[in-house]
Amino acid sequence: MFTKTKINSVVAATLIGAGVMLSGVAQAADFNLRAVANSNENDEDYDGLVVFKDFVESHSNGRIEVDIFMGTQLCGNGVECLEGLEYGSLDIYISTSGGASAMYPYVQVLDLPYVLRDDRIAEEVFTGDFTRALRKQILEDSDNTVRLMTIGNTGGWRNFANTKQTIKTPEDLDGLKIRTVVSDLPQELVRSMGANPTPIPWPELFTSFQTGVVEGSKNGITDIMGMKFTDAGLKYVTLDGHAYMSALWYMNNDSFMDMPEDLRRVVVDGFSALQQATFASPKRKSIEAYKAFDEAGGELYVPSPEEKEQFAKAAEPVYDWFKTNIEDGDKWFTLLDTAAKEAEQKVQAEYVSDLN
Repeated sequence: MFTKTKINSVVAATLIGAGVMLSGVAQAADFNLRAVANSNENDEDYDGLVVFKDFVESHSNGRIEVDIFMGTQLCGNGVECLEGLEYGSLDIYISTSGGASAMYPYVQVLDLPYVLRDDRIAEEVFTGDFTRALRKQILEDSDNTVRLMTIGNTGGWRNFANTKQTIKTPEDLDGLKIRTVVSDLPQELVRSMGANPTPIPWPELFTSFQTGVVEGSKNGITDIMGMKFTDAGLKYVTLDGHAYMSALWYMNNDSFMDMPEDLRRVVVDGFSALQQATFASPKRKSIEAYKAFDEAGGELYVPSPEEKEQFAKAAEPVYDWFKTNIEDGDKWFTLLDTAAKEAEQKVQAEYVSDLN
């Protein structure tokens, strides 16, 4: 009797195992998505992709599979990766506005300083129709190949940081050599503050601080501490929050439209989950980053409302530059500025309700 039960158990286990294997074959993914981020697994981009992968694979019951490629395995920079997205050699890609500005110059609107007041306003704007307008334009300009899916965050807020002194007003930036990316708008912002924009590749920035090639930068605290810039002498950070570090998440439009509607809905919901994850991740990571900055001897300065207004006033020429030098610049500035003001009104109405 014991032997028979044991044999039956083995047979049953074998059949179950075979059923699982057959089920696995039957449930092979109908769609495989290659998702690329030119960063690493400590980055908010990776946090977002992990959430996206889990959501999409589980909610599609395995009909969609997502493969994550971090770093430069499939493409090396913004232009190369966006071209790969157009050609269909990859399906999902994330870039900063600077990384996409060579192909879509108007995305620099996201770098306009002091338009978005805080996280709550930025998140309200990027979950609304402004993102849809940007999606429509990128689709048109890419001959319907690149689809902007959502805008998240990659590093919090850009703040002025330097090796020399506490920055309390724009005048304190006068003459400082500030590192920028190779993108026009950030360089115009630095000039408007009286400083000298100095484009330096990211991997060379640590040494550039050490040698005095540059004396400051425009970075979020997680990037500063992730690269240990305090060891290179970067000790002063002013929390002026001049630019929200937007992350544009794209998908090859054919890959998206080839799916049936129910799976397109899953992908859209997956990008919404990704967006929320990237909104949250920098907030959590910045807690430890600020603590580490303090322990490394760093000095934080929070401008008063009056001082913040001085920074915003000094930055106004950047708006004129954008409107004049970028095709339809006035249109994109107005769209973002209007969306920000509407978000502020909505939040203010919520304060009236929630505080009383």
